[in-house]
Amino acid sequence: MEEQPMRVLACGDVEGRVNALFNRVRTIQKKSGQFDLLLCVGEFFGTTPEAEAEWQEYKTGAKKAPIHTYILGAASQETVKYFPSADGCELAENITYLGRRGVFTGASGLQIAYVSGREALQEPAPAHCFTPKDLSALVAPLASNSKFKGVDILLTSQWPRGVWQYGNNPEVNTKFCGTVSIANLAENLKPRYHFAALEGAHYERLPYRNHMILQESAQHVSRFIALATVNNPAKKKYLYAFNIIPMKSMDPSELVKQPQDVTENPYRRLGKDKAEQQKHKTGFDTTEEEQPASQFFFDLSRKQGGGPGGRGRKRHSEGDRHQQGQPYDGDRNHQGQPKQPRKPPQPTGPCWFCLASPQVEKHLVISIGTHCYLALAKGGLTSHHILVLPVGHYQSVVELASEVVEEMERYKAALKKFYKSKGERCVVFERNYRSQHLQLQVVPVPLDRCTTEDIKEAFMVQAQEQQMELMEIPEHTDLKQIAPPGTPYFYVELDTGEKLFYRIQKHFPLQFGREVLASEAVLNIPTRADWKECKQSREEEEECSKRLRDDFQPYDFSLED
Repeated sequence: MEEQPMRVLACGDVEGRVNALFNRVRTIQKKSGQFDLLLCVGEFFGTTPEAEAEWQEYKTGAKKAPIHTYILGAASQETVKYFPSADGCELAENITYLGRRGVFTGASGLQIAYVSGREALQEPAPAHCFTPKDLSALVAPLASNSKFKGVDILLTSQWPRGVWQYGNNPEVNTKFCGTVSIANLAENLKPRYHFAALEGAHYERLPYRNHMILQESAQHVSRFIALATVNNPAKKKYLYAFNIIPMKSMDPSELVKQPQDVTENPYRRLGKDKAEQQKHKTGFDTTEEEQPASQFFFDLSRKQGGGPGGRGRKRHSEGDRHQQGQPYDGDRNHQGQPKQPRKPPQPTGPCWFCLASPQVEKHLVISIGTHCYLALAKGGLTSHHILVLPVGHYQSVVELASEVVEEMERYKAALKKFYKSKGERCVVFERNYRSQHLQLQVVPVPLDRCTTEDIKEAFMVQAQEQQMELMEIPEHTDLKQIAPPGTPYFYVELDTGEKLFYRIQKHFPLQFGREVLASEAVLNIPTRADWKECKQSREEEEECSKRLRDDFQPYDFSLED
């Protein structure tokens, strides 16, 4: 079956004219049908009281963006206040801040690399600026992969210096336009589309080659498009619509087709001037040991970072505040005052999952840590279906205290290793809806049954069939930023670290996670979709738990502590 192209809109500087932008998008969608994404480069927020008032309507939910909108961070000190942190997060419903820099891969496989703000001209870099270290951290993991061909889309606020070489000239003063570091970034990442703004101009450069004729095998072409400011008086183009099939899904011969008006690569000419390159030191040496200032980007190498596997965790400040996995002794809080260990929250009534509760079925327990424990899932999909649960009474992941999150990550990493030893990959899901105690379901899937991509597709397809929009969230995004405590949601984490999220609106099928994993596309055990149909006798449960406890023992860090 032929891959359906993604329908994407790109936009230049919004500068706080959010209503004007979304009204225009609605008009376009009414006329041309629904688009999948809106990508905004340049300065999204404005500095006027009118712009502030307009934004408040979206922030409070009084108004909603008509399309999934992804924006870059501040390009000036005045707009830094709109971004709660350097991490990516949802700023309002349907409006997501991607982060300072990173790579975002959509559910379709579309790969978008991005860098927020302007190039830093001083140290330490202001909050709205990027540094050579940022660019190195973005390029190194991608370029070190021998199969890397390029990214589908690159989003930067600033232009690449010299992009006009060998091509058509823009209507800007080229003497002061763009930076060499962004030019080097574009040359390294080979985007099929590169969008930028900040110059108040519309410029569509002729497509350029990423290979040298007769010397290198053919590669895809790149297109650079700069967009003007929303509602600019000169009526310069600020919205650009295009269709794109993700590179990974394209026939290689189709991907490398060269249009008639293709030109030489403008950055090769820049590269000849080594002195210029050295002057604007970019730090793209992929052999250099990387020590990013903070783990806030989607790191494809997964080598750095706070938690097990370096995934989705912020590093601890002041080195490691406490040894990983040790009981939290509350060294210091942010004010530098001693802090007492927190007592786990208690339920207001009977709870089947609080470890201290008389209702808990203790024969199902596999391992007990300081803040979390593992239990065999009652009526599990497979004999290795496990629950990770907090010892105290928490309703969802987003409500967990930091020390509980840390131990939960440790358990997830241990389970991942355990399943790998059995030739299985694990899928983790949580349903924060009609449940009073957090149950993180961890289900193993044999490696020879299907790929992670098959599992992801099964979730996406079944969600679509039930009129639910399962959204992929950037890997560096903390779930708390998208779902504040009290928000009902369904959440899936795949073994690659990819995360799928659905904000539950009204009704939600309680067995959805199990149904997807039990389906023909994944485990092919449809009769086990409902846990009530899979109940075992107490003796069978005890035997199964003991076997699992013994099997898991080599990976159980709680026995070491």
